[in-house]
Parts: sequence; structure tokens; C-alpha cells
Amino acid sequence: MSAMPGDVTELLQELKRGNKAAEAKLIPLVYKELRRIAAIYMRRESPGHSLQPTALVHEAYLRLTGIREVDWQSRSHFFAVSATIMRRILVDHARANQTSKRGDGWDAASLNDAILPSPQKAPEILALDEALDRLALLDERQAKIVELRFFAGMSEEEAGSVLGISSRTVKRDWRVAKAWLFKELSC
Repeated sequence: MSAMPGDVTELLQELKRGNKAAEAKLIPLVYKELRRIAAIYMRRESPGHSLQPTALVHEAYLRLTGIREVDWQSRSHFFAVSATIMRRILVDHARANQTSKRGDGWDAASLNDAILPSPQKAPEILALDEALDRLALLDERQAKIVELRFFAGMSEEEAGSVLGISSRTVKRDWRVAKAWLFKELSC
């Protein structure tokens, strides 16, 4: 990416102020990285599901550009929020999928039908989401580190930069959080 990280931050601030022209400049600067994050998520899904990384990116981007109350700190902050939104999209669709399996089906096809995760993975996505919510109650920073490292694919240095902590602290918390999640999900 040839753009400087500050360019993304400036464009995000302009977008927050309502400058629609900033959005047209922002898309080419962030699309490749958003697609990379989406691909990380989708590699964890079972083969053959209907959700594609491109659809996940588009849905997340629509939600991101609609957020006005976020004070974008940096390019890394934007991608951290993006990863969280992608996770929320997958969880929402997994919940919808679970609901439809219980006979509360959909009457009409919706645009979201194209980005439903596979039914086989829905329970795993929901279990991980619930475990992350429990971890956040115990240690919010560790839960955020899991999102940044596991879901957004950020390095320890990048996650530390987003959270304003050292990469060493990220490494330690990441190790503890993984152990805690493993124990929670093994039960």
C-alpha cells in the first residue's frame, strides 16, 4: 500500500465530519487490508459455505462508514474496529442460522442470504463469541488482544500500538487469553 498511515486517519476524520468525497479516497486505501482480514475470518469457516470474503468486506465497510461517533485514532484503530465488526457480522449470521434451524425460517430472500456462514460452523462461532464476552468481563484488554491477534491478524507490535501497550504485554496477555479460551471451549 503506497498511502501513508496518516492519510487513512485524515480521511477517516474527514468522513466523520461528513465529507463524502473522503469516502471515495478512503476505499482504495483500506480495501486490500480489509479483504485480508476477511480472508483470515473465512479460512476458519468450513469449506462450501456461501459467505465470501468480498461480501464480508462490503457489509463491514457499510457499517464502518455509518459510524459517526468513533474518534478514529489511527489506521490501526480503524482496522481493529473493522475486525470487531466482521466478527459481529459472522456472529449475527450464525445466530440467524441457528434460529432458522429451529423452524423460524425466512419468508423472503434477503441480501444477507449471500453472506451466511455455514450451518456446521454456527455453534462454534457462537461458542467462541460467548467465551470472548465472558473473557471481556474478566479482562477486557485480553479479549481485545484476542480480537486483534486472532481475528484481525495483527502482529504483537500492531496490537500493542492500537491498545497503547508494549508488545511484550500483548504477548503475555495473548498467551494467558489463549489458555483461558482453550479451557472454556474444551468444556
